Amino acid sequence: MFDSLNLKSVNKSYGAKQVLKNINLNIESGKIVGLLGPNGSGKTTLIKLIVGLTRPSSGIVTIDGHEPGKITKSYVSYLPDKDFLDINMSIEDTIRMFADFYADFDIGIAYKLLEDLQVPYKFKIKALSKGNREKLMLILVMSRRAKLYVLDEPIAGVDPVARDYILNTIVGNYNKTATVIISTHLIADVEKILDDVIFIKDGEIILHETSAAIRSGKGCSVDEYFREVYDDGQNDKVRI
Repeated sequence: MFDSLNLKSVNKSYGAKQVLKNINLNIESGKIVGLLGPNGSGKTTLIKLIVGLTRPSSGIVTIDGHEPGKITKSYVSYLPDKDFLDINMSIEDTIRMFADFYADFDIGIAYKLLEDLQVPYKFKIKALSKGNREKLMLILVMSRRAKLYVLDEPIAGVDPVARDYILNTIVGNYNKTATVIISTHLIADVEKILDDVIFIKDGEIILHETSAAIRSGKGCSVDEYFREVYDDGQNDKVRI
């Protein structure tokens, strides 16, 4: 079972620019968590810290008791917002490569998801549409029996009709003792599957709450509350 993702007094700067400011965060297992914020708020930097692509300037990040590195890569499954596929490889060879690289990769799940999401797999990747490449990347990530899934904009590149299929894939196929973190700006589409939400603004966590508490306490959807919080010209109208 996944213990927790913990960030303690984490700061991150690039030169003179401080991107993350005193981040304190604890996320337990069995949650689907939305990491929400506008462009430039620090979402991508926070994700890179979690998956070990960069290191904090100060503070500590631990996943299941370990700092991001070789050990955590074995149980953290990461979907970046950039295309990572080799277009000259076949889909079947790509699946075999993931199975060789990750001990927790389940080939059976991968082929089931390819069928469910109607991705033709007897082709090279370069023959796929952009939407099907997006689906394939998600399938590769969700076919692992990981402890933590980190998904950066998993539905941004697919058409609205396919988004429900993608979200159902996430809900139906992640390890239920694990945690899923979804970074997205399409809040209205994704909020129905979120247990918790984190609002990040100007490099600071300004809210970490359950979706249910927002709906009951604020009397609005997560998307509506997000718009109020981030509308700088309407701060006096934010529900308290």
